[in-house]
Amino acid sequence: MGVYIKAAGAVFLLGFAVTLQAADAYILKKSPYSVNETLDRLEVVLKKKGITVFARVDHKAGANKVGLNMQPTQLLIFGNPKMGTPLMNENRLMGLDLPMKALAYEDAASQVWLAYLNPAELQQRHSIKNQTVINKMAQALNSLTSKALNKD
Repeated sequence: MGVYIKAAGAVFLLGFAVTLQAADAYILKKSPYSVNETLDRLEVVLKKKGITVFARVDHKAGANKVGLNMQPTQLLIFGNPKMGTPLMNENRLMGLDLPMKALAYEDAASQVWLAYLNPAELQQRHSIKNQTVINKMAQALNSLTSKALNKD
């Protein structure tokens, strides 16, 4: 019986650790703006910093086109080759996750969120050793998204 309890406890702790790790994979920030305005504001901040905005995807519009419903959800794809290139040179598969993406979405309670992949997750996923670029990327994403979400 004691072995069973220890095994069950270990499985519980492992499951808890995996849940925490998954939660740390993404950075989520509450937005006081609509989904559209959240990404409009982020796009302005990115462009002012010379960061290229490649595309914007409206998932709700796509769902509506095929007769499905979805809360407002939009994706902004952007990047900076000065940061991304050294990481892709270290591991070309990093190109599957770059350029960076930010997702703005409205949850069931009508709260809008801005989410992006944590650079530490990218580092772990692709065995990146360039801590300097990962740190710069994390600081830049935090600063840029916070600036976009600040009330004027």
